[in-house]
Amino acid sequence: MSEKLAIHHAGSDVVVADNDEILRSGKMDAHAVSDAAKADEAEHKMTLRDAWKSHKKAIFWSMALSGALIMEGYDVIVISAFYGHPAFLKRFGVVSPGTATGYALPAKWQSALSNGSSAGGIIGLLLNGWAADRYGPKIVMQVGLVVLTGFIFLSVFANSLAMLVMAEVFCGIPWGIFQTLTTAYASEVCPIQLRGYLTAYVNLCWGVGILLSSGVVQASLPIQNDWSWRMPFIIQWVWIIPLFLIVWFAPMSPWWLVRQGRIEEAEYNVRRLTSPAYVSEDEVKNTVAMMVHTNELERQIEEGTTYLECFKGIDRRRTEIVMMTFAMQLLSGQNLAGQGVQFLQNAGIDTNTSFSLNMVLNAMFIIGTMISWVLMTFFGRRTLYTAGLSIMSTMLFIIGGLGFVGTTTSTRVVGGLLIALNCIYNSTLGPTCYTIIGEISSTRLRQKSIALSRMAYQVTNIVCGIIVPRMLSAEDWNWGPKSGLFWGGSAALATMYCLLRLPESKGRSYGELDLLFEHRTPAWRFKSTKVDQFGTHHGVTSDVKEDLSKLE
Repeated sequence: MSEKLAIHHAGSDVVVADNDEILRSGKMDAHAVSDAAKADEAEHKMTLRDAWKSHKKAIFWSMALSGALIMEGYDVIVISAFYGHPAFLKRFGVVSPGTATGYALPAKWQSALSNGSSAGGIIGLLLNGWAADRYGPKIVMQVGLVVLTGFIFLSVFANSLAMLVMAEVFCGIPWGIFQTLTTAYASEVCPIQLRGYLTAYVNLCWGVGILLSSGVVQASLPIQNDWSWRMPFIIQWVWIIPLFLIVWFAPMSPWWLVRQGRIEEAEYNVRRLTSPAYVSEDEVKNTVAMMVHTNELERQIEEGTTYLECFKGIDRRRTEIVMMTFAMQLLSGQNLAGQGVQFLQNAGIDTNTSFSLNMVLNAMFIIGTMISWVLMTFFGRRTLYTAGLSIMSTMLFIIGGLGFVGTTTSTRVVGGLLIALNCIYNSTLGPTCYTIIGEISSTRLRQKSIALSRMAYQVTNIVCGIIVPRMLSAEDWNWGPKSGLFWGGSAALATMYCLLRLPESKGRSYGELDLLFEHRTPAWRFKSTKVDQFGTHHGVTSDVKEDLSKLE
């Protein structure tokens, strides 16, 4: 790896890279490195307004492609809404006089249905991490949409719970692909100033899908036959053709093209993603030069791009962080809100009211993400994620305590706290998670790192899918609101992890993050450490340039 110089001054570090090894490799000359430095400096100086003007096309394509998450959010969550759906329970459940509907779905089948898509998602993620690097994200996503079209038939015409579980497994394969590709695309097509907002937008799309599923399921309640639960499955076909066309016309990720050595195509796609009125031809070439430089910098650290490389050297730490970040979405206790209908019904709220409150719960994904955009302007990723976890931990302990009261008033308070809990989640760690996993992973291993992080989520989701239904089911553990104590403790432990291991990535270019990890900078010093990734003082501020000059 190219030599790095760590300079300690004024209570902070400056990490400076020597680019001699990159120059010796012949992949870049001194002029190209200088061009890359100019692009990096220009990106750091760019204001949010400038980024918006120059990258309107990139914003459009990123948001359009993230629409796949609307479909995934709808598809993945719709099955859990059926656990309180009268027609579905009458068709597949067992008689349970103590419940609001008179029927209940056994906890083992709830676990199987909830975990089916997670199991399929793990398969899809493994395939995607390999296929997206080899064939490109556009082709992989198009194949996933075609395959999903056929798998939806299994859900619509299922005549047994076993067939429904099989349908969830098969559908989970393309769903796993969509999550990884959209997050990676959002993190690669826009400059630093827009990166956080567009990756957080993924959470909003997920929320729109969940809210739509809640509305469709509630609208289907008056139907008195099997079409009441089949109709929400049928609507999944609506998304396929529009998304396929969006993917077909969307520009390729320039970062992926650079990794393939297709430099001219990368420049062409940078032009498609930017406005010629604000971005000159020289700036396009400089931007691609910066991508090439970052790619070569990472090649010096780790040559390969296999899954094994994610667990070697400095990438082991980066993989651990992104995996834990995604897993902590569930360890935060948010899964209680995800089981909102059953949770509220078991707390004594009637069917119609529970479905209405569930829609309010799910609306928090949209409202919360919009709030997060404001918060991201003032606070860093580490601050938002850690603060969100600590607040959720406190609220979950309160919910758990109210579980011992058991009055009508306490039940309503629990319902209100669940809505507040979901709002806090979607204002902080929910959307920030996607920003973190998009920024912390190295560019060469991004597809595989995001796939591994999502796998960590899916494995955690399988565990939660086993224990949460049992916690809430009157036929099993019957903890009800008391389960808040368990998840409050889980969120508290996750908060401690963030304080020790989660670094701040706001405002950092990918090359700067590479050097910070290469130098093994502690998580709590990422924000204060200055970085010059070009060894030419282009990547540091003027005050640091003066300090470096004195030290030299």
